[in-house]
Amino acid sequence: MARVGRVINLTVHGIGPTERELDPGEDGTWVDIGQFERVLDAVVGRDDVRITFDDGNSSDVAIALPRLLDRGLTAEFFVLAGLLGQPGRLTEDDVRGLVKAGMRVGSHGWAHRDWRRIDDRQAEQELTESHRALSELTGRPVSRVAIPFGSYDRHVLRKLRQAGVTRAYTSDGGQATPGTWLQARTSLVRDLDADWTRRVLDASPSPVFRARKLAGRVVKRVRG
Repeated sequence: MARVGRVINLTVHGIGPTERELDPGEDGTWVDIGQFERVLDAVVGRDDVRITFDDGNSSDVAIALPRLLDRGLTAEFFVLAGLLGQPGRLTEDDVRGLVKAGMRVGSHGWAHRDWRRIDDRQAEQELTESHRALSELTGRPVSRVAIPFGSYDRHVLRKLRQAGVTRAYTSDGGQATPGTWLQARTSLVRDLDADWTRRVLDASPSPVFRARKLAGRVVKRVRG
């Protein structure tokens, strides 16, 4: 059942067998096909849950897309523009196929860098060239981003606004308010089970939990 005034943004990274060498810690957000299907089944018919994908893994198309379509679900795929076509990653044709299937494509940057630790040239690639390349590829304006590693501060947020970003997704966890520019998300994790799904989708967070989450987000927005 949807709850007024809040939205739950879920993030999927990789699904099923891996087709490339994973970065350190990346396996912690890689799920098997059964786990992914159970999450999809739990969100069918819910208008308070958004599904997003990060990193542009080939499983986005090979595994996720047909299962989304079978359930009448849509999702937003945040792609690494500079890594398209690399082993285990989406190709340009894959990205076009996502758009043709009714999915939305956004930017995860160029090369999966920490945006708090990039120089001016890298920032141009991450925040401008990536959007331009994906817009040309999809034939649609790309102005929404998912922040790599959930790493941001006030300088990053300022650069995103200057770049014309219309929505920025984080990895802060917890619920978000629909329509706000900065949107918290919760990543699927390797050990997710039915209890995890119920807790994320249906549990009402305690005042202490909400306060802790809010404090963490405020610190990120003002640091730097």
